[in-house]
Amino acid sequence: MIRKYPTWIHGALSLLLLAPLGCASSQTGTSKAPDAFTVEVSNPLKRERESVLVLVKEEDLPKQLSSASRQRLVVMDGTQEIPSQYNSKDAENRGVVFVLDLMKAGETRKLTIRPLEVGASPTTYPKRTQAELSKKVGGRWENRKYIGDDFQNIDSLRVPTELTDHSYFLRYEGPGWESDKVGYRFYLDWRNAIDVFGKKTPEMVLQNVGLDGYDSYHNQQPWGMDVLKVGKALGVGTLAMYDNGKVVRVEKTDSTYSKIPQNGPVYSSILTDYYGWQVAGHKLNVHSQLSIHAGTRMTNHQIRLDGGQPQNIATGLIKDKTTKLVSDKGETGKRYGYMYTYGPQTLNTPPDNIGIAVLFNPEDFITFSDDPLSHVVQLKPTNGRAQYYFLAAWELEPNGIKTEEQFREYISRTAEELANPVKVKVSK
Repeated sequence: MIRKYPTWIHGALSLLLLAPLGCASSQTGTSKAPDAFTVEVSNPLKRERESVLVLVKEEDLPKQLSSASRQRLVVMDGTQEIPSQYNSKDAENRGVVFVLDLMKAGETRKLTIRPLEVGASPTTYPKRTQAELSKKVGGRWENRKYIGDDFQNIDSLRVPTELTDHSYFLRYEGPGWESDKVGYRFYLDWRNAIDVFGKKTPEMVLQNVGLDGYDSYHNQQPWGMDVLKVGKALGVGTLAMYDNGKVVRVEKTDSTYSKIPQNGPVYSSILTDYYGWQVAGHKLNVHSQLSIHAGTRMTNHQIRLDGGQPQNIATGLIKDKTTKLVSDKGETGKRYGYMYTYGPQTLNTPPDNIGIAVLFNPEDFITFSDDPLSHVVQLKPTNGRAQYYFLAAWELEPNGIKTEEQFREYISRTAEELANPVKVKVSK
C-alpha cells in the first residue's frame, strides 16, 4: 500500500520514498544514496496505447554506473516501482527494459531509474514472459532418435548432427517463448518453422508442455494447445527466402547453435546462429533473434546476414482454405505494412478462430507473393539486416479477439504503433 504523507514531512521522507516497493528500506552502512537519472517516455500518437515496451539503451546509461549497479537498477514512476530487467546478454536489445501498461494520448511520462541501495533486496516481479530450451539427457541416439526419459532445461545447444524431425530429443521439438498472451515454438531441425501455442491462462505454461506425453499439446489441455497447422508451410513468421516461385526455409545448413540470452519477467529472447545456409546460390551465416515482451502477442524477429547479398528475405503465413488474405504494404511514418488471415484454421476439433499476421517496415517491402502452401512477403535486407514482427490471436485466450472485425482493428492499431514508436529521452 502506498501512503500519502503531509507536505511538511516530504523532505524528511525523501530518501525513504526512493526505496523500491517490496524491498528492504534499512540502509545501515550506506554512506551515500546512489545516483539516479530521469527517463522521459513520450507517446507521439493522439490516442492511448497499451503494453508499451521501453528500452533504455546501454549506451545511453550514465557512464559512472558500474556493471554491478546496472544489474540492480530500479525503475520508479513516482513512488510506484515498475517491473523491469537489465538485458546484458541480449545481442540486439541491451539495456534497461520495462513495460508501461498504458500511455495516454500524447502523454510524456517522467520516470526515475537508480541503482538499488546496498543491502536492499530486489523485488521479485511476476513472470510475464519466458523463453526455454529443453533436451533429453542420460540416454543415447539410435537411428536418429534419442532414447531417454528425462528432460533438462539448458541455456544453449549446438544442434547434434543426428537431430531431425520427431527425434524425441527436444521437448516440443525446439525452443519456446511466451508472454502472458500467447506462446510460440520453432522446430530446431531442418524444418525451422514457427508454430503457435494458444493459451487459456496468463500464467507461464511452457515449463510443463510435453511432460505429460511427448506430443500431448496437440490436444486440448487446461492451459491451451498447439493451435496452428504448419507442415511444410511458413506457419507464422518463419524465416525463408523466395526463390523460383516458392519459399525456401532454413533447411540446409552446416551447423546450428541456439541459446536463451534473456528469460526475464518482462522480456525474453532466443538467439539462433545458422552457419552455412545454402539457398538460391548463396551460403549465408544467419544471426536470428526472436523476442517477446509482457502484455503483447507480437514477436520481434531481428536478423543479421553474413556471406552474401540475397535479393530478399521472405516470411509469411500458412494458407488455409477457410480464410482469405488481407494485405497492405503500409506507409512510412503512418503504419507498418502487414498481411493477415483470420478464421477457423486451428488444429482443434471443431476448429476455433485464430488470426495470424506478419508486420513489417514499409521501407523494406519488395512485394507480396505466394506459393502452393504459403502467403509470402518479400523484404529487402539493408546492410545485411532485416526485421519484422509476427503474432497470433486465438479466440479462446482470456478476453480474446473473437471476430474478424476485432482482429482487423487490432492489426490496424498495431501497425500504427509500430510506425510511431514511443520516444525515449535520458537525462543524466
